[in-house]
Amino acid sequence: MESNLTPSSGQDSTTNSQSTRSKIDPAWEHVSEERYANGRKALICLYCKKITKGGGIHRMKQHLAGVKGDIGPCKSVPPDVKFRMENSLQEFVNSKKAAQEAYECRNPYGPNVSQFEGDGAEGEEEVQQMQSPMAANSGKRKKSTVDKYFAPRNTQGAQPSMRSVLAGKEAIWRADMAVGRFFYDACIPTNAVNSFYFKPMLDAISAIGPGYKGPNYHQLRVNLLKDAKKEVQLLVDSYRAIWAKVGCTIMGDGWTDNRQRTLINFLVYCPEEISFVKSVDALDIVKDATNLFQLFDEVIEWVGPLNVVHMVTDNAANYVAAGRLISQKHKHINWSPCAAHCLNLIFKDIGKMDHVAELVRRASKVTIFVYNHVALLSWLRKREGWTEILRPGATRFATTFIALKSLHDHKHDLQALGD
Repeated sequence: MESNLTPSSGQDSTTNSQSTRSKIDPAWEHVSEERYANGRKALICLYCKKITKGGGIHRMKQHLAGVKGDIGPCKSVPPDVKFRMENSLQEFVNSKKAAQEAYECRNPYGPNVSQFEGDGAEGEEEVQQMQSPMAANSGKRKKSTVDKYFAPRNTQGAQPSMRSVLAGKEAIWRADMAVGRFFYDACIPTNAVNSFYFKPMLDAISAIGPGYKGPNYHQLRVNLLKDAKKEVQLLVDSYRAIWAKVGCTIMGDGWTDNRQRTLINFLVYCPEEISFVKSVDALDIVKDATNLFQLFDEVIEWVGPLNVVHMVTDNAANYVAAGRLISQKHKHINWSPCAAHCLNLIFKDIGKMDHVAELVRRASKVTIFVYNHVALLSWLRKREGWTEILRPGATRFATTFIALKSLHDHKHDLQALGD
């Protein structure tokens, strides 16, 4: 054995350009590297002199940490070295787990294999690109750099696969009709095809191929809903690092739904994204400054007081008082009113002026007259470029001025009624 091995010092192996990155591992301090006459390498434990010819430094680290399995444990390793090797192995497992979770968060539907059967080498780079991090690290083939110049096939206007190009028009029509029948039978709005998740859904189904039956009622209602909730939670948790880095704004939006329930929505804004935190049914809560302060303080504690730099609420007196209480408790948090709510209140005050109120009253009479006479309305709708007259909404004062502008835009059509 000795005649077949050539010893190499730690310094010489460290300067080897081929294995410089791998020598960063802490296990190299307790392992020597020997080289056979034919060029193959062997690793020797400095404590028990055990020789391993395969598995690399990771297997020797398991040997030093006392992990049973691929290699027997070292019986002579010092306790402090064994503790360091155990921690290093645990860090390696945690990093692979974090990489896998990040990949699953970015690709909730698995690998995006959008090519059809028989595409062959044309889709190899695309398939390999969408593999999980663990699978990509274990693969021998390297991804070509050519694919970065082409958009993914689920992108609008991207180059289609050979199988999809050669597919007959009748086959494409049958697939489109199957999707259409589902939409029409379930009364799904047709603008659902604009959803960000529509094309990935089709890609995931085509990757499985014929025979896929889809989730049942219970899976959609229970299991998959729980998994989707976990995905959203992971996504929100990923924003926490951004909140800590650049700060965030807490936004509170109070409104009343069709069932006359008073709801308060709490959101967190940062440069990366807006995250919905929770919605509180405030029907049984007196919306005074103290109760609002407690609600906002709970959200601030959940986000992290040091991560919050700003708070935005309505301009009502109770919200203003709650903002002052928040600023008193957290000195670094500034409060400001909602700009949209301020503009809404300004339009409300303008609408109360006598000449504006009279103008709105007359405009309302014109609109009611037109829509109460079917013959006039039918004649107007046949005019080129006609659009419906907008009418004021019940909840927003700005819609009054939008309705006035709509009447002004229809000025010539309305005047033509008297010609």
